[in-house]
Amino acid sequence: MKISLAWLNTYLDRPIDGDEASVRLEEQGFPIEGREPVTTSTGTTDEMLDVEVTSNRGDCLSHIGVAREIAAGTDRSLLLNDEIDEIVEIVASGGDAKHAGGNTGEDVGGVSVEPGENAGGGCSLYTARVIRGVRVGASPAWLVDRLEAIGLRSVNNVVDVTNFVLHEMGQPLHAFDLNKLEGRGVVVRRAKQGETITAIDGTKHALRANMLVIADEKKPVAIAGVMGGLDTEVGEQTTDVLLESAVFDALSVRRTSRALRLSSDSSYRFERGLDQSGVARASLRAAGLITKLAGGELVGGADGAIVVGEAQAARDAITLRLSRCEAVLGMALPVETITGILESLGITVAVEETQLVCTVPSYRLDLEREIDLIEEVARMYGLNRIPVHDKLAIVTKAARPEVVAGRQLVNTLVAHGYLETVTFSFVTRGHGQMFLPSEAEGVEISDERRKAEPMLRPSVLPSLLLCRKSNQDAGNSDVRLFETASVWHREADQIVERRELGMLADVENEGGSGGGNVGGSVGGSVGGVRGMRGVIEELLTRLGVDDVVMKPVEDALYSVAAVIERGGQVLGRFGLLSKSVQGKFDLHKPVVLASLDAAALVASYPPKVTVEPLPKFPGIERDLSVIVEDSVPWQAIEAVVKKVNPPMMSDLSFLTTYRGKQIGAGRKSVSLRLLFRDPEKTLRHDEVDPQMAVVIDSLKNELSAELRG
Repeated sequence: MKISLAWLNTYLDRPIDGDEASVRLEEQGFPIEGREPVTTSTGTTDEMLDVEVTSNRGDCLSHIGVAREIAAGTDRSLLLNDEIDEIVEIVASGGDAKHAGGNTGEDVGGVSVEPGENAGGGCSLYTARVIRGVRVGASPAWLVDRLEAIGLRSVNNVVDVTNFVLHEMGQPLHAFDLNKLEGRGVVVRRAKQGETITAIDGTKHALRANMLVIADEKKPVAIAGVMGGLDTEVGEQTTDVLLESAVFDALSVRRTSRALRLSSDSSYRFERGLDQSGVARASLRAAGLITKLAGGELVGGADGAIVVGEAQAARDAITLRLSRCEAVLGMALPVETITGILESLGITVAVEETQLVCTVPSYRLDLEREIDLIEEVARMYGLNRIPVHDKLAIVTKAARPEVVAGRQLVNTLVAHGYLETVTFSFVTRGHGQMFLPSEAEGVEISDERRKAEPMLRPSVLPSLLLCRKSNQDAGNSDVRLFETASVWHREADQIVERRELGMLADVENEGGSGGGNVGGSVGGSVGGVRGMRGVIEELLTRLGVDDVVMKPVEDALYSVAAVIERGGQVLGRFGLLSKSVQGKFDLHKPVVLASLDAAALVASYPPKVTVEPLPKFPGIERDLSVIVEDSVPWQAIEAVVKKVNPPMMSDLSFLTTYRGKQIGAGRKSVSLRLLFRDPEKTLRHDEVDPQMAVVIDSLKNELSAELRG
């Protein structure tokens, strides 16, 4: 921000020199990037200060804003009446400014803002004034001096006034030649595809449909918040002026400016936010100066502006706790000191016992929270005056259970050879549809940058499968992956977000005679399912998830699958990926997958640990092999044995499954092991035999099982 020292001093009750201004501004957080003497074309000497203004301090992108900061830091007073209020009062009273009869609406075909976010929604407030009969010519020497001191060239008395007010008050303005506007009116709207505009700097731009423009009846005449158009600029032949003062959305202006590679003093300020209450005041100030320097009549006088939209409502007061201020600064400041600092910045302060209720002026958009006010106190008091302690006191707190549970989850899977991935949250529509829950819809975004992968993933599994494909292309084998991430889907027009743990593991061996699994599938791939189940069981145990039931389920994604339940709540499922889905991801080898509700797992932490003394007496193990129908799962056999609940049985475990000619087609042999133990004495085999007989009879009666010899 280039500041003229002479111009700056017109707003201070006593002048400040360049050295003092530089020191004071730097101490208050505004470094001086450069200083240089200036001699204008009229022979006036001045000094220009190049002040660095942070992006959150849009209020200081003006001479009045910088003067306000200097006044607050040097015990000076801010003088605004001499040059601003005088003009405003002249216009309002009709003094030196000529007023035209009627109202602005009679001279203007219309001023409007198309409603809606996709129309003119980027403009919250738009005002327009009409000045008739102006005489466009050279600016007076004082105005030329002001502009040349900050590196601007003089154009004409009307355009120079808009530039002057912008650098004086920080509010961008634009003057249209009213007679060059088709229909003598303007509308704020989104550009239409294929529209173009030539800016006042002579560059031609193709506009995109999302860009906000000011248009007349036929074409865009300005790029909103960025730059006006060449076709309607004020020139020597101009007699009637439409003066615009508005507020445009910062993000909209920034996107348009970057896309067109076109920036200006106006866009620089709009991008950083404006004081909406200053829109009308800047418009009135500029109108008064134009009538004073270029003649003409202000239609409708001070009240003759057309206003579309409303200025933002008054902001809520912010409470500043004195105890919090002391804790942050590390020192206690007197209430009078804190109050004085805040009031010097234009903040109204009401003292209430141990706190201050602060009303922030509209131009300080950066002050939103208590900590912002504390920062202002520290900045203005002087950071060099705040003591630095030799020691830093830190209060340690125990890690939150969910954090510890997350670490436990990662450590458990890593110990089993799994590698954690961090994959992208978007997938193709085809991949995402396969993993959507039943009766759910995908969540997609309409963004040109995401044409190939528009869907937010409904599961982590497609991301893991794509990662596995990348490893396959790189020649990696025995891959085991996991990831915990957010996934999304839509139900009844509501977006549902949840945390999911996804797991993937290669199945290296497809040969073999078979083995036990949750669904009774044949082949070496069953070993992969059993391995996945073992990892999941250990993970659940370490996270404290107990009373879990795993039972087979039909799922189009898997050739063999099991669902994990606890008390009727589904915690997830796992299984062997089906050949069809495997082919859609172009994987050469089969993989087993698991998807689990990460939030439910973590919420169960910590596990409930029970400690028992080691048994004093040996136990007796009995292995049992029974032949059952191929459709009978292990869970059914386990349930029968637990229902019998032999008095001395302390453990039951699955051993293996066998299929072969000796067993017969459609049947299988399931081997299990029962452990019996008496805590008071050594068991004898004749004490276990009756219990085994009851188990065998129950299996025969309930599952039509045959004892295998």
